[in-house]
Amino acid sequence: MQPSDLPAPVNRIVCPECGNDKEFYEIAENAVITTNYTQNEDGSFTPEEDNSQILGEIKLICGQCGKDLSIFHQRFSEMLF
Repeated sequence: MQPSDLPAPVNRIVCPECGNDKEFYEIAENAVITTNYTQNEDGSFTPEEDNSQILGEIKLICGQCGKDLSIFHQRFSEMLF
């Protein structure tokens, strides 16, 4: 049996506009991002901890054509590991 003989997962998100099923990104509106830094001896900075708080809507966007795929965002969130 070859990998191409295996059935495709039925739960994959596919952009209805362009068929993309690999590249996606999220846009968070009204986000507060806090990063704590430590200054090094040479004057450079090293990030120690990031914290973000999203106060607005989160959108899922197709990474190829830019179509708003927010209707799939819950499924996307469930599949983050």
